[in-house]
Amino acid sequence: MTQENKDILLKLLKQHKELGISEQIDYDKFYLYSIITHSTAIEGSTVTEVEAQLLFDEGITSSKRTMVEQMMNLDLKVAYEYGMQWIRKHDPITIEWLVTLASKVMARTGSEYHSPGGDFDASKGELRKLNVTAGIGGKSYMSYLKVPMKLQAFCEELNRRRSEIDPSDIAAVYELSFWAHFELVTIHPWADGNGRTCRLLMNLLQMEYGVLPTKVLKEDKAEYIQALIDTREEESIEIFQNCMSHLHCQHLRYDIDQYLKSVDAEMVDKRNLAKEMADKWSIKPSLADKLSDILVFMVDKKETKTETIVQQFGFTATTAKRYLRQLTEFGYLAAKGGNRNRTYNMLNTSQTEEKKKYVKLWTHQKQDLKR
Repeated sequence: MTQENKDILLKLLKQHKELGISEQIDYDKFYLYSIITHSTAIEGSTVTEVEAQLLFDEGITSSKRTMVEQMMNLDLKVAYEYGMQWIRKHDPITIEWLVTLASKVMARTGSEYHSPGGDFDASKGELRKLNVTAGIGGKSYMSYLKVPMKLQAFCEELNRRRSEIDPSDIAAVYELSFWAHFELVTIHPWADGNGRTCRLLMNLLQMEYGVLPTKVLKEDKAEYIQALIDTREEESIEIFQNCMSHLHCQHLRYDIDQYLKSVDAEMVDKRNLAKEMADKWSIKPSLADKLSDILVFMVDKKETKTETIVQQFGFTATTAKRYLRQLTEFGYLAAKGGNRNRTYNMLNTSQTEEKKKYVKLWTHQKQDLKR
């Protein structure tokens, strides 16, 4: 990766972190769903992110998509969940583990093969026993006879690099993950599922060291595939690393831009609510500002205690209680419990027009961050 690319990447990651984008409600979940949906889309799936969310969270299938496409997405979700649990242990990566990982990816869509080299089952993650090419007119990948030996050497080198890496060197972590992706896809150990498994391994290595996983969008497919080809032909890993860092920066910029737009929208909506509250309840604008701040804070919370408001805003307990009581009297909140363990929650959207505005705003913010 060039120094310029490293500098841009680190700058964007710093801004992303300082803005607290990944701390937004359900951000990690929707970010993962996006990774999965686009990874399968690169392999031909037409399942959308919304359809994937309904499938993952509610088990609702789409009549517009084939069952194979939907099973591809479900399998990859299971594979990510398995890998994310395993990688936390920092155990050595072995051929056996890669086979298990591939079996998760191909569990419901893998086929049995009967070839001159022998029978094998892709749904079990078994290594190929036939030769494959890189698409129409593409070069052949290495002979299947070489795969076990090459895969063993890859695991040994990957584990050596993992043991020597400085986790605080964020650029080095990304370089390692991009290198691992390229090397594994070049070996092409399986008859099917290589792309998904290689992108999964790349993301798991990034997660192992706590950096934001790289997304490869379906819109990136041509650039991504070309970078793999160019890297192979030029025998320069920097080509692929630069491509992947460029794509990652591109997606970081998008997330940052969308977040800043949503914050701007929130500020406008909050000012409008504060003005309406001041006019409707004949209270001072300064008080309306404080009350609207509390409502914004409570939008995504099931219930809130006085102590939470004290900690969040620095009010005294007496002041916090007074503000919460006023919001309850105005019809924005409902109170439960006695004085010592009283909790507050926002009323149903049908009970107040102001609350409707906030729920609509918050929903819009989450949709922006789901990409």
